[in-house]
Amino acid sequence: MPTAVPFSLRVRLGQCEVEISGSREDVLKTIEDLPNLVVVVSEAFAQASVSVSVSNGQPSQALPAAPSASASGVYPSIQGSGNCSDAVLRLLETDWGRSTPRTLPELVEAMRVNAIHYPVTTLSGVLNWLVRKSRVKRWKTDKGYVYVLAGPNMARDHMKVQAEAGGGQ
Repeated sequence: MPTAVPFSLRVRLGQCEVEISGSREDVLKTIEDLPNLVVVVSEAFAQASVSVSVSNGQPSQALPAAPSASASGVYPSIQGSGNCSDAVLRLLETDWGRSTPRTLPELVEAMRVNAIHYPVTTLSGVLNWLVRKSRVKRWKTDKGYVYVLAGPNMARDHMKVQAEAGGGQ
């Protein structure tokens, strides 16, 4: 009796993701009903912010989704550029990047959410390079180094952030 080779399909809906796994035939049968499945899953994500796993065409118990958002909201969507420094600059140019100085772990997670994968050591080196080139500003806070785009409003924004944190100089 031949054994079925595992087959899976992963679909991203905005910041959420659904994976359908099973035999090839089961997955293809489920795909035929994909429009209905997308509606059901989208409603579930909107109502409860949960992660749904579908295996062999049967939904498993819904579990709370791992947080994919920072304290200040959902990570932004950016286009991949094939270049780590461009990805960092694009993140920092968004409202998310301008609203609050961002830490290395926040930048790593924002890139991961956008399916842009670089080792932390690479991203750290790129951030250092961008600081040396005066494209990004960096300073140390209680939660570590934070990064913002360098620009005409950067100094004013930095003072505002320090004043809000109660640490003006």
